[in-house]
Amino acid sequence: MPAYKRILLKLSGEALMGDDAFGINRATIVRMVREVQAVTKLGCEVAVVIGGGNIFRGMAGGAGGMDRATADYMGMLATVMNALALADTMRQEGMTARVMSAINIEQVVEPYVRPKALQYLEEGKVVIFAAGTGNPFFTTDTAAALRGAEIGAQIVLKATKVDGVYTADPNKDPQATRYTTIAFDEAIARNLQVMDATAFALCRDQRLPIKVFSINKPGALQRVVLGEDEGTLVHV
Repeated sequence: MPAYKRILLKLSGEALMGDDAFGINRATIVRMVREVQAVTKLGCEVAVVIGGGNIFRGMAGGAGGMDRATADYMGMLATVMNALALADTMRQEGMTARVMSAINIEQVVEPYVRPKALQYLEEGKVVIFAAGTGNPFFTTDTAAALRGAEIGAQIVLKATKVDGVYTADPNKDPQATRYTTIAFDEAIARNLQVMDATAFALCRDQRLPIKVFSINKPGALQRVVLGEDEGTLVHV
């Protein structure tokens, strides 16, 4: 039995690159989709917020000196591209996914409408939220916290390259140890960069726990959903 009935999974765009310099690595996206599929088979309702760094940072050279709002809108469009790729891969794997965009591009994807998103989740469809919050100056971390709160997710799962929150950077400090659980206030006091400050404050205020785990560990997502000791739980 899953420990969580409804989850919000935050995937970075970079997670889709695999070992490539930018773009979407086919083997990587298929592996991630299969991880999500395993969780849906447990009866867990899954919503996804996807970043766009794999596409937008590939164009970063041309973005030098660009207006921040313009650059952010470009990044939002990159997340729509990733969401479409994710949904299509899910279709090929026999899953049903719906992409909902915070920016209206109705010829391509449907707009985000909360009641419709809730209906899709209740029907067992995976809902992929694209275009962040639809506003510049907000990250996709903040979009994950916002959508997680809106859909009544029980937890936000932040998929990263490391398997949790550590006392120090584990790549630089061999003595660094992983927190199994940590309170929001302690994470703030220790200046642990779990999510950006806006997203973190929103999760804390809504009493929405965050689990940080490695998306590169096979079966890690399923272990998290089953409530096993995987990653770091940030709680009130």
